[in-house]
Amino acid sequence: MGFRAHASAVRRIVGIVLAVLLIGGVAAALVAGRDSRDTGTATKTVRGVIGSEKAEFFADPEVVKALAAKGFTVTTETAGSWDMDQQSLQGQDFAFPSSKAPADALRGRSAIQAGPLRPFYSPLVVVAHRSAAQVLAGNGLVTMTGAARGTLRMEPYLRAAADDRTWQQLRGADAHAELSGTVFVTSTDPVASNSGALYLAAASYVADGGRVAADEAAVERTAPLLRKLIRVQGAQQTGSDAPFRDFVSGVGNPLVLVYESQVAALLLQGQDPGDLVVLYPDTTVSSDHTLVPFTGSGRELGTLLASDAGLRALAVRHGFRPQGAAAEFTAATAAHTDRLDQKLTGVRQAPVPTAAVLRTMAQRARS
Repeated sequence: MGFRAHASAVRRIVGIVLAVLLIGGVAAALVAGRDSRDTGTATKTVRGVIGSEKAEFFADPEVVKALAAKGFTVTTETAGSWDMDQQSLQGQDFAFPSSKAPADALRGRSAIQAGPLRPFYSPLVVVAHRSAAQVLAGNGLVTMTGAARGTLRMEPYLRAAADDRTWQQLRGADAHAELSGTVFVTSTDPVASNSGALYLAAASYVADGGRVAADEAAVERTAPLLRKLIRVQGAQQTGSDAPFRDFVSGVGNPLVLVYESQVAALLLQGQDPGDLVVLYPDTTVSSDHTLVPFTGSGRELGTLLASDAGLRALAVRHGFRPQGAAAEFTAATAAHTDRLDQKLTGVRQAPVPTAAVLRTMAQRARS
């Protein structure tokens, strides 16, 4: 081969090698860019223990997507709000019980000094089947606002409970075979669950002449009545989700204590409420869902839930009332005022005892 031919062949080989290197370099750059982009949008995993009434919120694909867009992957497990304090909580970034009292019991285990956050709240209500609501109204225990909403008059109801009143003793109940036995409201276990404990707090407040229990003597004054409210129920659930599902499916007691958020979520998601009637106790307790952060990531999540408009809108879709944003709940539930009392008209908020007193009250009621 002559010199010129040899040089030409070398140039071709060098050209091929350079082309291969160039293609390889471009591919490497693309891979590096993709890796860099993935790292930039990666989410941090935040772990927490929550009340069962918030399980559907955190499992909602739209909520998962909204949190991921802000850099969070949230994994949760459920527990009764008062049960949380009995768990190790090691490896958890936050706890999210259903009110301030169990949150106060958890705060001592947090190294985060900024304190808990309350992104949203929900008042306690009683759901009733229409026949039960009408019979109670006919006997002065309920005042109906419409066909599907009313007010449970706590003083007459508690007198009936103290007297062990049965449905058969109420006028009009004989027309409804499903109404039999003692008149009572199904609630959750007050030792383990927030809603059950707050039910006792409201009942104690009414029964003791509008005084919040502040010591052992106050607890003892209403303990006999509170025991009746609990013992008549038999076995109790540790979360509010199961009793509400049972009620909607048509089984169990005709009167069940739930969070308003559970009813609102049912309505806002287009599910059939059947003959469900919402009774707002004239004296009730609003459940301030309170996030207790154990790590900086837990604190960031709580702040995000309270401040992000998109996540607040999703919380409303799950029936919660955002703190400081009443108009958002009002607008979303405008089509359901036949069942939901947006302004909580005529509803008095009972003060809640301290965590220590409330726990003692629950234990006395179960003893």
